[in-house]
Amino acid sequence: MSNKPAVVLVHGFWGGAAHWSKVIVELSRKGYGDIHAVEMPLTSLADDAERARKMVAQINGPVVLVGHSYGGAVITEMGDQPNVKALVYVAAFAPDAGESPGAITQQQPPAAVANIAPDSDGYLWVKPDKYHESFCQDLDADEGLVMGVTQKAPLGSTFGNNVTAPAWKKKPCWYQISSQDRMIHPDNQTRMSGRMGAKKVITLDASHASLASRPAEIAALIDEAAAAT
Repeated sequence: MSNKPAVVLVHGFWGGAAHWSKVIVELSRKGYGDIHAVEMPLTSLADDAERARKMVAQINGPVVLVGHSYGGAVITEMGDQPNVKALVYVAAFAPDAGESPGAITQQQPPAAVANIAPDSDGYLWVKPDKYHESFCQDLDADEGLVMGVTQKAPLGSTFGNNVTAPAWKKKPCWYQISSQDRMIHPDNQTRMSGRMGAKKVITLDASHASLASRPAEIAALIDEAAAAT
C-alpha cells in the first residue's frame, strides 16, 4: 500500500479538471494512487472554494493541494483544512487577504488580456480563435483548438472576489512560474511566490498551460512537496 499522500488538483478559469490529464498520468507513474481533480462551477470564489473543501473533507489522511491559475486563489481560500499538508501553485494566483485575482491582474496586465471578452450573460471567454496563442502557445495547434473549443468560462464577477484568510500564510508552499505566460504576467507570479515565502520556486520556459506542456516537471514539484510532508 502506498504511503504517499492524496493529491487534489484544482483547475482554473477557461478549463476544467481534464486540464490536469497529463499531470495525473505522471503522478500515477510515480506511485500516487489517491488522485482527485475537482470540477468547479466557476460561479464565485465562495462556491468554488466550497466545492474543493468538500472534496478534501472526504479524504482520510494527508493531502497535497495543487492549484493552477485561478485555482491558486481557490486553494488559498480553502486550503487551511487540518489534513492539507502542502500547497502547490502552478502558474497561479496567490492573493493576500482582501485581494482578488482581478486586482492582481490590473497591477500588471498580461499579454493576452485583450483576448478575453464577456458574453451577454456575464461569462468571460478567451476568444476561441485566440485561445492557442493566449493560453497554450507551447502546445500544438490541435491541442490548442480543442482546449479553446472546450473551455469553461467563469462568471466575470468571480474575478473580483477577494480572498479572506490566505492559507499560504499557514501551510508550506511550492510555486511554479511560467516565464512565457500570457494570462498571468510572469512578474506577478514572481511577486506572489516571493511574498509567500515558498519553500521552492521553479521557473519553466512555458505558457500559462504548463500543466499540459510540462507535466513531468509539474508532477516532480508536486512529488517534492509531498515528500516534504
